[in-house]
Amino acid sequence: MPFKRVVITGLGALTPIGNTVQEFWNGLSAGVSGAGPITKFNAEKFRTKFACEVKGLDVNQFIPRQDARKMDPFAQYALIVADEAVKDAGLDLTKLDLTKAGVIWGSGIGGLKTFEDEVKTYATGDGTPRYNPFFIPKMIADSASGMLSIRYGFYGVNYVTVSACASATNAMIDAFNFIRLGRLNIAISGGSEAAVTEAGVGGFNALRALSERNDSPETASRPFDKDRDGFVLGEGAGALILEEYEHAKARGAKIYAELIGGGMSSDAYHITAPHPEGLGAVNVMKDALNDAQIGPEDVDYINVHGTSTPLGDFSEATAIEKVFGEHAYNLNISSTKSMTGHLLGAAGAIEAIACLMAMHHGVVPPTINHFTDDEQFNPNLNFTFNEAQKRPISIALSNTFGFGGHNFSVIFRKLES
Repeated sequence: MPFKRVVITGLGALTPIGNTVQEFWNGLSAGVSGAGPITKFNAEKFRTKFACEVKGLDVNQFIPRQDARKMDPFAQYALIVADEAVKDAGLDLTKLDLTKAGVIWGSGIGGLKTFEDEVKTYATGDGTPRYNPFFIPKMIADSASGMLSIRYGFYGVNYVTVSACASATNAMIDAFNFIRLGRLNIAISGGSEAAVTEAGVGGFNALRALSERNDSPETASRPFDKDRDGFVLGEGAGALILEEYEHAKARGAKIYAELIGGGMSSDAYHITAPHPEGLGAVNVMKDALNDAQIGPEDVDYINVHGTSTPLGDFSEATAIEKVFGEHAYNLNISSTKSMTGHLLGAAGAIEAIACLMAMHHGVVPPTINHFTDDEQFNPNLNFTFNEAQKRPISIALSNTFGFGGHNFSVIFRKLES
C-alpha cells in the first residue's frame, strides 16, 4: 500500500524573539537576539547569568488562572502554541473524525520548575511531606499531550516523546508516520520546554555546556564562530498541524509545505558528546534523504542543530560535507539558535517552523553573532552569517540532535499537486 502524503496546515510559536509565528519570523529575518539577563530567579551566584527567556507573556490571557495553576510552564506553553496552530489551520472540530485525530508532542525535560519547587519546599520544611496534589501530573512530560487531547477532544493516539533536545522532531516524525500509514488523518505535533530554572541552568553549567559570556549575552550564541563557548539556554514552544493531504485538500486548507521525509539514527558513542566524525549526523541525513526519495543535490537549505558548542558545530559541518559533497557549497546553512538560544526539547519544532517560513518568504534566516572565522570550517560553506539572504527554497532539511546520541532530521518540500 503506498504511503499517504502529509502536509503542514497550521503553525504556532512561542519563542524568546516573538510570541506568535509572525513575531517569531520577524525576529528571525531581522537577526534579533533573544538573550538577556535571567529574570526568573536570582542568578548572581551562577556561572551563567543569562538565557533566552520568553518575554511579555501573560499566561492568563490564554488559560484561566485556575487551570494554569495546575500546569507546569512547559505545558502552558504547549496549550498556547497549539491554540495558535489550530486556529491557523482553520480546523472545525465538529467536522473532523476525532478518532483519527491525535497528539504527539515532545519535551526533553518536562515539568522541571514544578519538580524543583516541590522538592525545595519539602527540603526546607520540617520533614513532613506536604506536596501539592498536582505535583506529579504537573511534572510528568506526557501531561502536555494529555491536556491537548482533552482540550480538543482528539481520541486518536496521544503521547510525548522524550529524546533530549531531539524530542520535538522525534514527535513530528512519529506523527508523520501515523498519518502516512493511514492511522491518523490529522495530528497536533511539536514540543515545549521551560528549563530556565535554577536546576536547569545549574545542571547545564555543571556539564560545562552553557556559554559563560556574561558581559555580552546577546552575542553569546555564536554557532560556527571561532570563539563559541557553549549554548545559550532557551525556552518556549512550537506546534505544527500535520494532516493527510487529501483530507486537507477536501476541507480547503491552507498548506505551508509537504513533509516528505524523516530520518533517525544514533551516535552510539557518548552520553553528551557528538561523534567526532559526525557519524550519527551523516546517517540521519542520509536516512531522511532516502525516506524522502530525493538526492542531496535537491536540498536548498539546511537549518542545522548548530548549538554553538565547539564539538557539536564541527561534527555537524563535517557531516554535511560528507553527505552533500560538492553540493554542500551550493546550500544555504543557518543556525537560528544564534537568535533563539537552545529550546532543548522544543528546538526541533520552532526550527521546523523557521524552515517553513523561510520557504514561504524565500528568505534564509541568518546565523548571527559571527565575528571570527574558524579555520576548522571549509570557507566554501555558506553559513548565512549575520544577515538574511534571499533565495528560492523548494526543499529544506532541519537537523535536531540530543544528548544520548539521538539524531532526527525532517525534510519539507513546497507542495507539488
